[in-house]
Amino acid sequence: MSLKNIQAIAFDADDTLWENETLFREAEQEFCELLKDYLDADTCNRLLFEMEMKNLPLYGYGIKPFTLSLIEAAIEFTNGKLPISIIEKLIAKGKQMLEAPVVLIEGMEDTLRKLTKEYKLVMATKGDLLDQERKLIKSGLEPYFHHIEIVSDKTPKHYQKLVDHLDIKASQFLMVGNSVKSDILPVLEIGGHAFHIPFHTTWVHEMVKEPVRHPNFKLLSEASEMLSLL
Repeated sequence: MSLKNIQAIAFDADDTLWENETLFREAEQEFCELLKDYLDADTCNRLLFEMEMKNLPLYGYGIKPFTLSLIEAAIEFTNGKLPISIIEKLIAKGKQMLEAPVVLIEGMEDTLRKLTKEYKLVMATKGDLLDQERKLIKSGLEPYFHHIEIVSDKTPKHYQKLVDHLDIKASQFLMVGNSVKSDILPVLEIGGHAFHIPFHTTWVHEMVKEPVRHPNFKLLSEASEMLSLL
């Protein structure tokens, strides 16, 4: 992997810059606990995931779509007999998730501080615009980024559009993220470079079974490793 021509480095946000997935896993556990009188935990988790996948093309990614899926799933799982008190708890949980403190990934801010002196840094993430902007401001990381890109999904087309906007070649672009499906494979497809920094929890929808084998790919254990590679 030759990185000498890299001009722009893009970072995913959730579970790359700051922790996020743990909030969803905790919410799922609380949801299934609320509905334990109607179905067991394994069935609850499986059916909830199916509901999220069904709603994904319409709602997109983020906490608000997730909360809507929780409410819809609860109504369906109880055959419409869901107590209003549970709906109120699910709405409150969604608001709690939106207002949760932003916990930075260890070593990320120091890495950004050093890289921004030599490279054009970009935050490239998917999800709800308002929520992602709010988290970025709360994180204190905004000053390190030259450009912010929040999209509905991450596909080769989206990345190519970003590369064109930055007025560089794909070979001069490096993406850093925790999701092989969203942050790595689409970038490699257009000829870019990618660093994968796994997070300890990964949403099933973002998992890829086959290991990545590509000359432009590098697996890292933490953000600080980037400094010795670039």
